[in-house]
Amino acid sequence: MASVTIRSVKKNFGDVAVLHGVDIDIHDGSFTVLVGPSGCGKSTLLRMIAGLEEINGGDILIGERRVNDLPPKDRDIAMVFQNYALYPHMTVRNNMAFALTLAKTAKATIEAKVQRAAEILALAPLLERYPRQLSGGQRQRVAMGRAIVRDPQVFLFDEPLSNLDAKLRVAMRSEIKELHQRLKTTSIYVTHDQIEAMTMGDKIVVMRDGRIEQTGSPLDLYDHPANQFVAGFIGSPAMNFLPGTLRVREGAARVELRDGTQLNAPLQTGGVDGQPVIYGTRPEHLSLVSDGGDGIPAQVVVMEPTGMDTFVACRHHHGTELSAVFRERYDFAPGSSIRLQPDLQRAHLFDAGTGQRLSA
Repeated sequence: MASVTIRSVKKNFGDVAVLHGVDIDIHDGSFTVLVGPSGCGKSTLLRMIAGLEEINGGDILIGERRVNDLPPKDRDIAMVFQNYALYPHMTVRNNMAFALTLAKTAKATIEAKVQRAAEILALAPLLERYPRQLSGGQRQRVAMGRAIVRDPQVFLFDEPLSNLDAKLRVAMRSEIKELHQRLKTTSIYVTHDQIEAMTMGDKIVVMRDGRIEQTGSPLDLYDHPANQFVAGFIGSPAMNFLPGTLRVREGAARVELRDGTQLNAPLQTGGVDGQPVIYGTRPEHLSLVSDGGDGIPAQVVVMEPTGMDTFVACRHHHGTELSAVFRERYDFAPGSSIRLQPDLQRAHLFDAGTGQRLSA
């Protein structure tokens, strides 16, 4: 096992800059998730760590060793791809053993390592089957088994679950997390799915347009997003954003929404009087206000009872979308009017121009 250090790493494709000086410290034995929308540079960065893409600037270190110019086979990493990349003419056993066979490892060692990986991943009954005889989840476990037998310093996962159906993805998330807890190998996982990021990572790196927006633990990013992009990207359903103007009078701060609604500013926020702001509140941090009370006026559009929760899609002033999630069961008619009150301890205020969170 080893740490991975990424220092001021840059990448260009021709005249197009894809990564703009990325810095990340990945600790030995950690599970770090790179997350962001398509095209943000996360898969390119992973391929640079693997040695599959050239580095145009900066340094990548695995342990204490600078690997910029090392070929992939000398970096002591193992990569699990989105499309499994199994050899169709080989059995599960031979697919898992292939890299060790190429390295001329002793047959007894190969057999022991393949058997160990097969037991960890519940593949022992499938060792003589071919990839075409396996389900998608089984194929992905074979791909992970092929990585495990190499006993690398670092595992790299490039969106390994994106080809699986929703139910299988949930199961495989747990399997990969359990695998990491068992092996303790440094792991870097790329996904565009923020639910995967939240449930699997010790540390999340949120990327956009080749830059890092924020790095931290899942709950740190959820509770304390650095800016509006991170706040909107992390969390499902997504955070609600309401444009308004900050009004500060005699030490008291309120936000005036575009329809004239006045809301108390979230606790421990900064800003100056007259500043254009975005009021952010998560759907589960809204409560229903009785008739005649304060709060955000909204019109119910759609209700989605799930049994455990009630999801309500609403519209605020001039069609602004607003979502609320209640633990209680309600039966609002479409078109009915309700009022919603944000939890001031969990709401956020962002500068409308820069998108940065305003803190005291």
